[in-house]
Amino acid sequence: MSDANETVTGLLRQWAGGHAPAGDRLFSLVYDELRTVARRQRRPSQFDDTLNTTALVHEVYLRLSASAALGINDRAHFYAVAAQATRQILSNYARRRHTQKRGAGGHTVPLDDAHAQRVTSVHAGAAATDRLWDLELALQALQQLHPRPCRVVECRYFGGLSIPDTAAALGISEATVKRDWALAQAWLCRELRDHALPA
Repeated sequence: MSDANETVTGLLRQWAGGHAPAGDRLFSLVYDELRTVARRQRRPSQFDDTLNTTALVHEVYLRLSASAALGINDRAHFYAVAAQATRQILSNYARRRHTQKRGAGGHTVPLDDAHAQRVTSVHAGAAATDRLWDLELALQALQQLHPRPCRVVECRYFGGLSIPDTAAALGISEATVKRDWALAQAWLCRELRDHALPA
C-alpha cells in the first residue's frame, strides 16, 4: 500500500509540476479504483446511458486534469478531490434531468411488454435521479451549517473512501470523521426522511 501511495504521490507532484505524461500514468494507475467508485454511484437502472460508468470516470479525470495545478498533495487528497468532482458531476446531471423532466412534453405511445419494461426502467432511473437531486439540495444546506461533515460525506459517499483515508484526506482524526459521518447521516436522514446513506 505504501508503495502505491508513494507512486501516486510522486506522479501527482510531477503532474502538478507540469509534466503532462505523469497525469496519464496517474490516470492509468487509479483508473480501476475510480471505476469501482463510479460503478457504485451509477447502480444499474439508476441513470440512462448518457452517464455510464466510463463516462463518469472520464469526466472526473477531465476535471482533475483541469485542477492539477491546484497542488494535490497525496493519494488521500487526490481521492478527496475526485470525490468532490464526482459529486459535482452527478449533481449537475441530476439538476439537468430534473429540469428536463419538469419541462418535458411527453407523448403517448402504445405499450407492449418490452416497451413496458423500458418505461419501468426509465421511471426507476428518474426516481433515482430525483433522489440524487434531493440529496444534493440537502448537502448544500448541510454545507452551509456544517461544512466539514459535508466534506466527510463527499469523501465517504461520493469517493468511497474509508474512515482512515477520509481522515488523511481532510487532515482530521478518525474519531472526528466518525463523529462527522454520524452527524451528517442523522442530519441527511432527517432532511431526506426515507433515504439513509450507507454505513
